[in-house]
Formats: sequence, C-alpha cells, structure tokens
Amino acid sequence: MDTPSTSRWAGRSITGLVVLYLLFDSMIRIAKMEAAVQGAERLGFPNSLIVSIGAIELVCIVLYVVPRTAVLGAILLTGYLGGATATILRLENWWFLLPIGLGVMVWGGLYFREPRLRALIPLCTRV
Repeated sequence: MDTPSTSRWAGRSITGLVVLYLLFDSMIRIAKMEAAVQGAERLGFPNSLIVSIGAIELVCIVLYVVPRTAVLGAILLTGYLGGATATILRLENWWFLLPIGLGVMVWGGLYFREPRLRALIPLCTRV
C-alpha cells in the first residue's frame, strides 16, 4: 500500500543516494583531486575550470535539497547532467548512461517526496 509517508521516505532515500554521489563528485572537483584533474583532461576541459564546475554542481545540489527550491534545483541538475551526457557522448563513451540515470533518479526522488509534483504528473492512478 502506497501511503504519503511511504512515498516521502522512498523519495528521501533516492534523493539521498543521488546527493551523496553528486556531493562526492563536486568535492573532488573543488579539492582539485588528481582523479578530477585527469577526468577533466580526458573530457577536454582545462584545469582552470575544474573548481568552477564543482562549485556550480554544489550550488545545484544545495538548491535541490532545500524543499522550497527543490524543483529549481532539479531543473538545474538536469541541465548540468545533460551537459555531462553530451560531453561524454561526444567521446563515444558508453558512460554517458551514468548522468542520464542520475537525472532520472533526481526527478524520481523529487517525484516521491513532493506531493505537488505527483498531483501535477499523475503517473500512477489507483483503481
């Protein structure tokens, strides 16, 4: 049985997984760790942009986590992840599926934790 509490906790769990991954990703960029530097070089980004990309990602995450700005955060994360998808796809690398999956999880987490979004987009109707 799907209760509002169950949906909310499902949304929080999905959101938590996405946020943990994206926080890790943004922190290694902000700290300019070797993995982030090498990854940026492989994708064709100059070292001077690594920290800025991590900071932009972090701002999007904060907006996504705050309930009042969660929809805006999801929209911005969708754009961010769309850019990541295009960048990876340009290299003809199958890892382009990762940001697509994360984007689906961003909206799935928000869908389950935000009743107004479920009312706006009723994917499942009860019989």
